[in-house]
Amino acid sequence: MDTEFNDDSKDEVKQDEWNLRLYVAGQTPRSIAAFSNLKKICEEHLSGKYHIEVVDLLEDPKLASGDQILAIPTLVRKLPPPLRKIIGDLSDTERVLVGLDLRPAG
Repeated sequence: MDTEFNDDSKDEVKQDEWNLRLYVAGQTPRSIAAFSNLKKICEEHLSGKYHIEVVDLLEDPKLASGDQILAIPTLVRKLPPPLRKIIGDLSDTERVLVGLDLRPAG
């Protein structure tokens, strides 16, 4: 799959851009839900400032070792630092926002 979604047509990475990588295994209901939930969260909270890369581990399982992926779906926040990981279908919006540091825990 290795699909990329970028809401900005420019190829350059902006200083304040969020670089997110979603690891999935095929077009399963959980994988589709995770991408849909992530896209919705990004549109609401990061509009114009994010890039999502979807990595299908069924097509290239070796890619899992780079980010030490142990479960799927897993979201990895590459930028801004620090690196963060969230496992699951991302349906708990509050947990995702806290995990991405978009909202303080509390």
